[in-house]
Amino acid sequence: MPLHPQVLPMIELLNESMAGISGSGAMEISTMREVPLAPLAENPTAVGDVENRRIPGPGGEIPIRIYTPEASGPLPLVMFFHGGGFVLCSLETHDELCRALCRDTAAVVVSVDYRLAPEARYPAAADDCYAALEWCAAHAAELGADGTRIAVAGDSAGGNLAAVTALRARDLGGPALRHQTLIYPATSCAFDTPSYRDNAEGYFLTADAMRWFWSHYLGDMEQGRDPYACPENAASLAGLPSATVITAEYDPLRDEAEVYAGRLRAAGVEVRLQRYLGMIHGFVSMADVFDDGRAAQLLVAGELRAAFG
Repeated sequence: MPLHPQVLPMIELLNESMAGISGSGAMEISTMREVPLAPLAENPTAVGDVENRRIPGPGGEIPIRIYTPEASGPLPLVMFFHGGGFVLCSLETHDELCRALCRDTAAVVVSVDYRLAPEARYPAAADDCYAALEWCAAHAAELGADGTRIAVAGDSAGGNLAAVTALRARDLGGPALRHQTLIYPATSCAFDTPSYRDNAEGYFLTADAMRWFWSHYLGDMEQGRDPYACPENAASLAGLPSATVITAEYDPLRDEAEVYAGRLRAAGVEVRLQRYLGMIHGFVSMADVFDDGRAAQLLVAGELRAAFG
């Protein structure tokens, strides 16, 4: 279908925000980090409590933000990893999405402010996310959470990190996960799918921007062969937790995310895959303006609640 009518009035503004990412008019990374890629929520969703903390990490302390719902515990725990191409975004840019996730799932949500590239290239972000999972699982009671009911979640680059964290937990005998929520995840750096060709520009996230993000994260693109960089390269996906995979029709990442969902399913993993027609990358974080953004949030929350039991 064509672009959704709710997207049309926004697309020019969103494209302008992405224009500074790559090309001759690219801004300095420090400047980009000060400008949100998409509008921030004007009225943040109320939750029971929000606390900023720092926890030990492989490269120094990792800032985290803990969202606790207005519910009695011990509660399920969702580890959330924000998007931004491994280079941009922060706890602040994804604050509203985490608040909605906390309220809708009645779970403790821990948002992880992992190290960003290019200052800290691969595997820094992946290492931080896995370290945060291990720490939070070990300190679940302190967080008011149930250490036997843990999920990972993330959008875009954060979806990559959620998938990678699930792989590492399986491979290393780490915390047992109930679910993985992958919102338009970046699972590959091959840039060769039909959705990369058809949605290369004009729909907010561009193919050139993704090449720029991956080059900053990996440095040497050969590192993309590592499954902890690009989870599509994992030899096996068997034994991973159930998954919810969200995709958008007008998104370069659509096909690789859907291929990954198919591989999970073929490996015996229970998967809920939902493509939102007429939508663009980032729509789940723009629930204030896109009804489908809110619908996707509710779908994700429902799948998490079911997985937690």
